[in-house]
Amino acid sequence: MAAFGFAIFITYGSHVGQGVDRLPFKPEGYNFWTWRGHKIHYVVQGEGFPIVLIHGFGASAFHWRYNIPELAKRYKVYAIDLLGFGWSEKAIIEYDAMIWKDQVLDFLKEIVREPAVLVGNSLGGFTALVSAAALPEQVAGVVLLNSAGQFGDPNAKVSDPKETVLQKVIVKPLKEIFQRIVLGFLFWQAKQPARIESVLKSVYINPSNVDDYLVESITRPAADPNAGEVYYRLMTRFMMNQTRYTLDSVLSKLSCPLLLLWGDLDPWVGPAKAARIKEFYPNTSVVNLQAGHCPHDEIPEQVNRALLDWLSTIAPEA
Repeated sequence: MAAFGFAIFITYGSHVGQGVDRLPFKPEGYNFWTWRGHKIHYVVQGEGFPIVLIHGFGASAFHWRYNIPELAKRYKVYAIDLLGFGWSEKAIIEYDAMIWKDQVLDFLKEIVREPAVLVGNSLGGFTALVSAAALPEQVAGVVLLNSAGQFGDPNAKVSDPKETVLQKVIVKPLKEIFQRIVLGFLFWQAKQPARIESVLKSVYINPSNVDDYLVESITRPAADPNAGEVYYRLMTRFMMNQTRYTLDSVLSKLSCPLLLLWGDLDPWVGPAKAARIKEFYPNTSVVNLQAGHCPHDEIPEQVNRALLDWLSTIAPEA
């Protein structure tokens, strides 16, 4: 195992052809913090005003590989693995967006211990938003890269149908068995390197950065013995209940500056969403990028430049 890890470290290195510094891949991870009895992984580099990077669904701190070294030249940069993802523990709990909010808030209080800027991609973007809204005194600004989250439907009717005995005793257990079989197969399929590479290439407009480092950073955590159960809980509990927390309800509580670094060619989250966020929350700056769902990893130089320009207006440099 040690030899395998050493080989990975050497192969992945710290630079790429495009001349951008890259965070060395460490199979054993970087730093760990115990939160509510669970092991949480994070990376920290640099000195100065703190920036906290929050990854998206299925990713990890290593997804910020091209951003951490550059940002750390001027700021103190943290990248955290959300509970259930990356090198953090695959806890068998009921997952909910508020779990990750609580994790980030406690990370700010216990590890960062001063106001910071939160930067999030996809699921991490929504986590950054709800965290900033909940603890405004600890968050100086928020940056979203193709954030998850939906605007509420004002015409939607909230219903809470009562469960019949038949549903509780027969239908619900059968449904869960069926879900476990289907999702078990889907998880097995989803964690295959070829499948991961295919999905990544579908959301990276320029797939040149879809490499062994990136694929390994996703497949390694998926090999955890509890990863399948976490996947099941995420898909059946969290993914099915996303409408409980809407972007408009969170943005209405936000009080800090907001930056949108948006990959306009994202097949999942298009530029219309960024425009709607700015319309709803005027204290928003928008940088439109010719990239897909993960612009920070696809076009890191452009993202780093735009992020540093914006940070210089709200955060003092080291």
